[in-house]
Amino acid sequence: MKEIKFVDVGEGITEGHVQKWLVKDADDVKEDQPVVQVETDKAIVNAPAPVSGKIKINIPENSTVHVGDVLAYIGTESELSSLNQQKQPQPAQPKPNEQDKTSQPQQGATNVQKHEVLATPYIRKLARDYNIDLSTVAGTGPGGRILENDLKSHASKQQQSTAPKFSEILEQQHSHEIERVAMSQTRKTIAKNMELSLSVPAAVHMDIIDARPLYEVETKRKKEAAEKNVHLTFLPFIIKATAQALKENPLVNSSYDRDRQEIILKKYYNIGLAAEAKDGLKVVVIKDAGTKNIIDIANEIQGFHKKLEENTITIEEMRDSTFTITNIGSLGGGFLSVPIINYPEVAILGVHMIKDAPIAENGKIVIGKELPLSLSFDHRVIDGADAARFVNSIKKYLQDRAFLEGLS
Repeated sequence: MKEIKFVDVGEGITEGHVQKWLVKDADDVKEDQPVVQVETDKAIVNAPAPVSGKIKINIPENSTVHVGDVLAYIGTESELSSLNQQKQPQPAQPKPNEQDKTSQPQQGATNVQKHEVLATPYIRKLARDYNIDLSTVAGTGPGGRILENDLKSHASKQQQSTAPKFSEILEQQHSHEIERVAMSQTRKTIAKNMELSLSVPAAVHMDIIDARPLYEVETKRKKEAAEKNVHLTFLPFIIKATAQALKENPLVNSSYDRDRQEIILKKYYNIGLAAEAKDGLKVVVIKDAGTKNIIDIANEIQGFHKKLEENTITIEEMRDSTFTITNIGSLGGGFLSVPIINYPEVAILGVHMIKDAPIAENGKIVIGKELPLSLSFDHRVIDGADAARFVNSIKKYLQDRAFLEGLS
């Protein structure tokens, strides 16, 4: 009899969500046949049968699983029958000495409760007003004397611990007008990553590019791409310019190792693209973007969009980015944004909508095309001058008609 386990798929993934069983309990399955879909925080993983035989489903749909959990068993009918008769393992009982330790109050806690209280009459009166037992307050004054700040700090913590959660208040006041929606694995990961990004001391650099050369070259090359059944947009040109700018500004293509206080420079250029999916934002990755031509990049982007719609994107297609671009302009609207860094990268580029705008040229006002860009960057690694130089590099390439026309 063989087990189908939720295996470690890398990327620090520790849990998943059983989304759909592709077979029924007691079905006959063949070796390497996909039997279950497990949603991780990156993608949908299809778990195959390791051997042929009958399947016994161990974990139902819509359940959370952790690495190493047994999803199902595969064996003969008699093996699966004997499995059902086996006794479930009993939870391990704590050793007697461990029970003694947990049942006895800690000596330190007893001493805190019984220590002599050193406080002035004024502090004692405040304690009565706040309804605080002074024996539970740790004093920071000489000899452990309780000061007014100690009392106020204790009162504040006590108030926070007893204050009802906002969700409890909502449920009390609007019980029939609210609905709780379970977060997908992807949404949970987005929340976790946003909290990580919040710890990064980020700053933002913004600029506007004269996009007339980009607009004209893209319009011309669009017809060529269409003949190859490829939908060409501005994005492949921006990716190529960004990859070139990263080579000239290596700090932007790095990560910060906080434990060792070192900057890790990456000498490969994998451009992540923030992409909308049914279950939340995902980042697909154009590997070795600097070596690919714009038609290949456009075709790859097109393929990613199809996989995101069909929910068939793989973990491999979303890992190992060195720098991320978020293309807000493709959604329309907006002028400038402040994108959140895709941790553990140190910068992210926001690309906005190309719009008609008045441009000063040789002392005259002409109607041109403007492309706003915004770069959020980790100020521990990148200074404002570094950010400006990097965006100027992108600007230089996107405004260089010869560079854009020379892209194969």
